[in-house]
Amino acid sequence: MQGLIPGYRRDLEIRRYPLLVYLLVPLVALVLQAWLPRVLGRFAYMDLPLLVTIYFALNRRSPIHGTLLGAVLGMAQDGLTQGAIGIHGIANTVVGFLAASIGIRIVVENNFIRMVLNFAFTLLSSALVLFVVHILLGLDWQSNWLEEVLRAAGNGVIGLVLFPLLDRTQMRD
Repeated sequence: MQGLIPGYRRDLEIRRYPLLVYLLVPLVALVLQAWLPRVLGRFAYMDLPLLVTIYFALNRRSPIHGTLLGAVLGMAQDGLTQGAIGIHGIANTVVGFLAASIGIRIVVENNFIRMVLNFAFTLLSSALVLFVVHILLGLDWQSNWLEEVLRAAGNGVIGLVLFPLLDRTQMRD
């Protein structure tokens, strides 16, 4: 039994990444988030800054880190759109905090668990954006929930490709 404990404790440790990864991955995600919808049009079912927030929050297992990363990436994402500043900032902040809190409690190395979490967090982000726009700002914003579910499924699939690639960049002991 004790032979299993060190490996399990190692799985619960905070993952570390080179500083260059912390700078380039969010920057690339923001650039692609601004550029790809122009190319793909309405079929751009992705939210790359949200996926980067989820990934680093789950693996760093620090609610403070997840919250700050979500806020920064969300505000930067809002700066690249024509919408109100702060809407995605609020949604990504909440998702970053919740993802880090879940990352503390469970080991999220399984791809199926990662896909389900990406799906759920994307739906939560969409619900928060709708809440902020419709309830807090009082704007009339029509949302098609079928598209939101497709977007969440798309983010889940993109996460299946993106997360193992980002796993390769972590620093090993």
